[in-house]
Amino acid sequence: MLSGTPLDLLLLAGGIVALYGGAELLVAGAGRLALGIGLRAATVGVTVIAFATTAPELFVSTIGALNVSSDVGLGTVVGSNIANIGLVLGISALIKPLQISDRVLRRHVPVMVLAAVLLVALGTNGRIGRLEGVLFLLVLAGFTAGILYSVSGESPPMVDEPDAESGASVRDVALVIGGLIALVVGSRWLVAGGTSLLSALGVSDLVIGLTVLALGTSLPELAASVVGAARGKTAFAVGNVVGSNIYNVLAVLGVVALITPIEIRPSTLRFELPIMVAFTLALVGLMAYGRRLTRVDGAILVVGYVGFIFLLVP
Repeated sequence: MLSGTPLDLLLLAGGIVALYGGAELLVAGAGRLALGIGLRAATVGVTVIAFATTAPELFVSTIGALNVSSDVGLGTVVGSNIANIGLVLGISALIKPLQISDRVLRRHVPVMVLAAVLLVALGTNGRIGRLEGVLFLLVLAGFTAGILYSVSGESPPMVDEPDAESGASVRDVALVIGGLIALVVGSRWLVAGGTSLLSALGVSDLVIGLTVLALGTSLPELAASVVGAARGKTAFAVGNVVGSNIYNVLAVLGVVALITPIEIRPSTLRFELPIMVAFTLALVGLMAYGRRLTRVDGAILVVGYVGFIFLLVP
């Protein structure tokens, strides 16, 4: 263990640097790309960027379910959704209050709630099988089709910059791709270092999934949303988290369940899943009140997340 500690710390440090650089590239490229192709930042955040930043969860959950246990996949998704709400949106709102658009609140947030409720309802028997996985993916397909339909019928956003280019430039696409690659690599380094350190302490697979892996795979969302909030792109930050929580359940668990059934422990049904639903519903309430997340709301979310971790780790 002692010989591996320096390498683990190097992975953690390198992951932080890669995540910050990737987030800067991603936010810059996505913002210009959205204007160039006539989309709103919230729409890009809840679709393209949210799906892309969900790649770590998909990778970790699938490999973990195949090589370790389905506890890793389930713990990663549930913990990541809680981290996205409590930590990512909480810190983003502390940096700058987040405005909630009617589009996100009326069209996207209900699907996020539906995904969380579906997971609990279909998992009450202690198992998410292939049939449930297919259902998740069908709901995801319907959600994606609905977004594409609404985008095709909407007028493009007003462009405040007169010299902004129209169309998607190669430079903007390269910034987005480069940013996503840096985010995925950075999250992998952080997860590798953190997992090694916790495994040496004898922490269970489920707790590792709910804490280190969930937090590590949420770091792309955290980096992208925090940088977006700091740059004033609050719609991007909110859309990224809402979309990521949708894809985490419907896409990640849908794919994992098709590969191998996911067993759910009774303790998970009693604690972690209800906590995830509680965080989701609390977020909806905070969003609906005043159509914004204030710094006080951000503090509440962060404190709630810290409390969850405190209760989780013995």
